Amino acid sequence: MSNVNPVISSKWLADQLSNPNLAIIDCRFRLGDPNWGYEQYLISHIPGAYYLNLDQDLSSPVTTHGGRHPLPDASIFARKLESMGIKLGETFVIAYDDLRFAFAARLWWLLRYFGHDKVAVLDGGWPGWQAKGHQVDNLTPSAKSGHFLPQPHNDWLVDIETLKQRKDLSDVIVIDSRDSDRYRGEREPLDPIAGHIQGAVNSPWKGVTNEEGYMLPKAEQKVLWANFQGSDEIIVYCGSGVTACVNLLSMEFVGIKGAKLYPGGWSDWCSYLVET
Repeated sequence: MSNVNPVISSKWLADQLSNPNLAIIDCRFRLGDPNWGYEQYLISHIPGAYYLNLDQDLSSPVTTHGGRHPLPDASIFARKLESMGIKLGETFVIAYDDLRFAFAARLWWLLRYFGHDKVAVLDGGWPGWQAKGHQVDNLTPSAKSGHFLPQPHNDWLVDIETLKQRKDLSDVIVIDSRDSDRYRGEREPLDPIAGHIQGAVNSPWKGVTNEEGYMLPKAEQKVLWANFQGSDEIIVYCGSGVTACVNLLSMEFVGIKGAKLYPGGWSDWCSYLVET
């Protein structure tokens, strides 16, 4: 594992814009309007930034099962990274969005999952960058040449069958990262069934940041996970393996290692309930 700080400041990034070993990626997205993020990117973005779309670039096509955002195909994802000049283990990648790490953390997790530890998210995201008056432009950078041979950490994943076998064990904790009302089944805007995986506890992903999108101090984040650190295995999920990565980012930030992702999330889990 890397000692790279998973969160960097806008000041640090502003001072590094001319660094040739840096790749900046805009991950802005809206679930209800999949083209919105790219449209915003074309209007204005951090200079030199490329754009990756959650549906098209950070996920693979949806099937009957597997959830709303299956993990991307490794070779296709690698080619996209290479076109941004990213070299495995060398290029420092900075991801940002405008929604409290919701999509930037997905890219952060994916890069590390595929073997690239030199990645961080921008604290405060796009709103923080603008608020501090840093430079912006609307130029799309040219394609570059990189080298990225994926080396996936398959032991970081849990599929539905493994989750069924392990979720009720005394030394395993399953964390639902969705908003509390969705966890309780009071609201479900995206999936056909409301509720949560039996036995899961709730730690909403928005608890990692303040309302302005800045990471909470490390001491406050340690409190989020204080009751879970005694478990031998931590499994994290959300609706479709996206915002759960914000909680995984937080765990990495406070030094908790080895937490696993159930990437299909509730959307995969309930897809089997619909059939019954």
